[in-house]
Amino acid sequence: MEFLKRLLIGKKRDLNDHDVFHKVSLIAFLAWVGLGADGLSSSAYGPEEAFKALGPHTYLAVALAIATAFTVLIISYAYSRIIEHFPFGGGGYVVASRLLGKHAGLVSGSALVIDYILTISISIAAGADAVFSFLPASWSQSLILGFLPLKLYIEICTIVLLIILNLRGVKESVTILTPIFLVFLVTHVILIVGAIVSRFYEIPIVVRGVQEGFSQGLQHPPIGLGLAGMVALLMRAYSLGGGTYTGIEAVSNGLMIMREPKVETGKKTMVMMALSLALTASGLVIAYLLLGVTPMAGKTMNAVLAEKFAGGFSLFGLNIGHPFILITLVSEAFLLFVAAQAGFIDGPRVMANMASDSWLPHRFSQLSERLTVQNGILLMGVTSVLALIYTRGDVSHLVVMYSINVFLTFSLTEMSMCRFWVKERDKHPDWKKKILIHITGLTMCLTILAVTTYEKFGEGGWITLLLTVLMIGLCLLIRRHYGYVQTNLKRLDDTLSNLPQDSKRTPVVIDYKARTAVLLVGSYGGLGVHSLLSIQKTFPGTFKNIVFVSIGVIDSAVFKNVEAVDEVREKTKASLEKYVSLAQSFGFASDYRLDIGIEAVSTAENLCRQISKEFTSSVYFAGKLIFEKEKWFQKILHNETAYSIQRRLQFAGLNTMVLPIRILESA
Repeated sequence: MEFLKRLLIGKKRDLNDHDVFHKVSLIAFLAWVGLGADGLSSSAYGPEEAFKALGPHTYLAVALAIATAFTVLIISYAYSRIIEHFPFGGGGYVVASRLLGKHAGLVSGSALVIDYILTISISIAAGADAVFSFLPASWSQSLILGFLPLKLYIEICTIVLLIILNLRGVKESVTILTPIFLVFLVTHVILIVGAIVSRFYEIPIVVRGVQEGFSQGLQHPPIGLGLAGMVALLMRAYSLGGGTYTGIEAVSNGLMIMREPKVETGKKTMVMMALSLALTASGLVIAYLLLGVTPMAGKTMNAVLAEKFAGGFSLFGLNIGHPFILITLVSEAFLLFVAAQAGFIDGPRVMANMASDSWLPHRFSQLSERLTVQNGILLMGVTSVLALIYTRGDVSHLVVMYSINVFLTFSLTEMSMCRFWVKERDKHPDWKKKILIHITGLTMCLTILAVTTYEKFGEGGWITLLLTVLMIGLCLLIRRHYGYVQTNLKRLDDTLSNLPQDSKRTPVVIDYKARTAVLLVGSYGGLGVHSLLSIQKTFPGTFKNIVFVSIGVIDSAVFKNVEAVDEVREKTKASLEKYVSLAQSFGFASDYRLDIGIEAVSTAENLCRQISKEFTSSVYFAGKLIFEKEKWFQKILHNETAYSIQRRLQFAGLNTMVLPIRILESA
C-alpha cells in the first residue's frame, strides 16, 4: 500500500529543505496555466450564451464585445490592486473578512466553496460533452451496469485522475496540463485572427449593417426596440454571458502557491489572464458577427465558427481544414478539463483559510506529505462527483447552479475595497482616484448578479442559494462549538498559565537513567500546565525528570515561505522554554525537544522514539479534551491526536498515557 501511495502521489517533501518553497511554487506562466485556464475555458460557453441572447439583433454584438472586454479588464485590474494589499492571498474571503467583518467573510467564503465545487463539475461535464460530440450520440447515454451512462463514468474517472495529480502537488499537475493549454491558445488565436482577417474586406459591409441595425433598433416598437429596449436587451445578453468572467479571482485566491516575489508574480499572472480572456471572449463575439454564425442543434457556436472559417481550407492540395477543426475543438474540450484545476487549487485554500478562522473543521488547514491541502482536495473531488451524479452531467443544469455565487463574491470584494479606501482617505490624498476602479467594478458585478438571479432563479439558481445558506448555517454551528471550547480553555489559561515560579531554585541536573516523564504539549497555556500538574498529582515522587515535547505544525495558514517555518520553530522553542522554567521551579530536572512537521502524530512518534534512546526509563503523556456529553461531530471537529500518538507509541513498546482535560458541558 505504501509503495502504491508513493507511485501515485510521490515521495514525502522535506520542510527543512530551504528550496522546498521554490520547488512547489509557480512562476507567472505556470500560474497562468493553472489558474487562467478557468477563465479562458469560459470562452467555450460564455460568449456563446451572450451572443445567443441578442437573437436577431446581432448589430449589438460590437457593443457586447466592448462591454465584455472592458468588464474583464476592470475586474482584473481591481483584483491586481487587491493583491497589493493582501500579498498572502485569500481572495474574496480574506478581503471581506478583514474589511467588512467576519460574517461578510463567511458569506463570501461559503459562496466561493460552492462555486469551486461547481467549477470542477461544469468544467468536466462540458469537456466530456465536447469529446462525445465527435462520437455517436448513443454512446454518451449507454448505461454501464444499468446505473450510470458511459459519459458520466468518464467524467468521474477524470475527476479521480485530477485528484491524484493534485495530491502529488500543484506544480506537478500544472506542468502535466501545460501542453493542452498551449494548443488551445495557438488554435484559438489562429481561429479568431484568421476569421477576422479572412473577412476583412467585408468589414465595411458589416459596419453599415451595424449602423442600420442601430438606426432601426432606436425606432419605437413594432419597428424597433426603442432606446430603452435596446439597453435592456444588451444588459440581458451582457449579464447572461457572466460565465465569461468566472475565474478572474483565482489568481488572488492562489497567491500563496506563487514564486517570490509573490505580489509581482501575481500581478504578472493577472495581466496575462486579463489580456488573454478579454481578447478571446470579445474576439469570438466579433468573429460570430463577421462570419454570420448562428446556433445549430447539436453543435456549439465555436464549432460552427471553426467550420465556417476552416471547413474548405487546403494547402498544397491537402485538406488541412478538418484536422484544424478537430484539433481546435478537442483542445477546447480538454482545456475545460484543465479548468477544473482552479477548483482543486483554490477551493481547498479557501477552505483552509476558513478552517484557520474556525468556520470549518481545523483539519482542513493541514498539509499532506506533498505539502498539498489534502483534505480539501479530497472533499472538493467527492462533492463535485456528487454534483455530477445529481445533475446527470447536464451542463445546462450546472450552468444555472454555477451562475450566481461568483458575482456574489465579486460584489462583496469590491464593496470591501470601497470601504477600505473610504476609511483610509486621510492617509491617501489620491483615494478618490483609487476608489473609482472599485466603484466601477462593484456597479458591474451588482448589475450582473441582479439580472442573473432574476433570470435564473426559477430555473435552478435557487439550488445554489440554498446550498450556500446551508453551508453558512453549518459554519456558524462549527464556529459556535469552537468558541465554546475556547472559552473553557481560556478559563484554564487564566487560572493556570500564570502560576508563581520560584526563580531562586537551583536547576536540578538531568539524570538520563532516572524515571522520566515525557509530556507532549502545544503552545504555553493552561492545557499544558494542567497536564504537568496532573502528572505531579497522580504520580507523586515518581519522576525525577520532565521532558517537554512539542511539534511545530506547518499548515496552510503559515506555509508561505522559508521564514515562516523558522518563525514557527522559534515560537515553539519559546513556549517550551517557559514549560521547562515552570517544571524547574517545581523541583524537577527538565529539558525540551522539538521538531517541525506538517502534522503532529507521525512527527511526534519519530521524535519520541529518539527520546526513548536518551532516557531509558521514560513514560509518555499527552493531554486530551474530554467532553461531558460525547457527540459524533466532536471527533470531526477535534482531532484524535492524543489517542493516535498513544496507539503508535504503545505499539513501539513505549508506555503512554492520555491525561483528560474535562470540558464540563458540550456545545
